[in-house]
Amino acid sequence: MEDSIIKLLKQVRQQKPLVHNITNMVVMNNTANALLALGASPVMVHSPSEVREVVDLAQALVLNIGTLSELTAESMLIAAEHANNIGRSWVLDPVGAGISAFRNDLLVNLLTLRPTVIRGNASEIMTLYNFNQVNTKGVDSTTDSRDALAFGKALQEQTGAIVCISGEIDYILSEQHTVEVHNGHPLMTQVTGLGCSATALIGAFLGVTDRVFEASIAGVSILSLAGELAQQRSSGPGSLQVNLYDALYQMDDEIIRTHLKIKHYAH
Repeated sequence: MEDSIIKLLKQVRQQKPLVHNITNMVVMNNTANALLALGASPVMVHSPSEVREVVDLAQALVLNIGTLSELTAESMLIAAEHANNIGRSWVLDPVGAGISAFRNDLLVNLLTLRPTVIRGNASEIMTLYNFNQVNTKGVDSTTDSRDALAFGKALQEQTGAIVCISGEIDYILSEQHTVEVHNGHPLMTQVTGLGCSATALIGAFLGVTDRVFEASIAGVSILSLAGELAQQRSSGPGSLQVNLYDALYQMDDEIIRTHLKIKHYAH
């Protein structure tokens, strides 16, 4: 597993894939900096008039619904449909799933367009599987990732997407395999948008491979590991955010082999 992640990281740094993010205004800067620190190239284009052209240019598409508007919802639907038409991988981050009918309706429509990967916290994944069961407090999860595991597996079967659940333990689920990532640190929950950054990193790895499960593992595990290492030299959430970019930039073979804590098992 570590060998695959190391190989993909080298590919990202060599190829510098362009990742098209239609993302939320709170995390836009964080997302761009995380992608740049990893070695990828971010672009944030939200206008319905130009998203098709940018999807054509980009190697992957990331949709993050954190700060929705009618305009961004339209752009997301156009972009996802076009990505499917040209065979481009795309990632859905269902931030705040369940907090409004507008948001839920958009998610229902996006799910019909069959995302390649879905990444969210436990509450968001549970809500995506059953919109009548909402376990969220704004955009924060009120549920442990372990409690969402069965819902994540059911959502994976329902959609065919790779499903990633963030939490104290991160889970990456395919039809036949489950991976657990045991890195990260509780201080990461005090910095907005780190889950969103993981989603963007998945997009970067999807930009260099068609091995969707491996790309998803790489994105989730690299972000969690970077957060854990950044915390060791941080005095609080402000310094953690800055140190996280440095940890992504400095990530290498030795660090991954020494510090990554990952479990992989078949269903």
